[in-house]
Amino acid sequence: FFFLSFFWAFFHSSLSPNIDIGAMWPPLSITPFNPFHIPLLNTIILISSGVTVTWAHHALMENNLTQTNQSLFITIILGIYFTILQAYEYLEAPFSIADSIYGATFFMATGFHGLHVIIGTLFLIVCFIRHLSNHFSSAHHFGFEAAA
Repeated sequence: FFFLSFFWAFFHSSLSPNIDIGAMWPPLSITPFNPFHIPLLNTIILISSGVTVTWAHHALMENNLTQTNQSLFITIILGIYFTILQAYEYLEAPFSIADSIYGATFFMATGFHGLHVIIGTLFLIVCFIRHLSNHFSSAHHFGFEAAA
């Protein structure tokens, strides 16, 4: 329900914009991001990281240590790259969290999603270190599955 509240606020405000924000979406004072630049790249990165973490899981199930290392490392790099792009997008945003409901819903939803990615990346770094220390096998890998 936590994320649902952010989506509800966004959809409610965008489908029925209030007179306080100019009765239009996005509000007049807001210049939104081009969805075909960083947002599209971040979407591709997230989808790719889903593919690479699945590759890591399948390689682990087959006891293929080399492919598990490679795919887990690529997943971690993608998570870090996503976070860097998100930070860059925040720094270059022409609006702030204080700029109407648009800025508030944008920064709250993407901020908590970014936090989710950061925590997931940290969990995968721990899994990568544990895998390098031979803590996982095809029969013993719940920690990896829980993190992935």
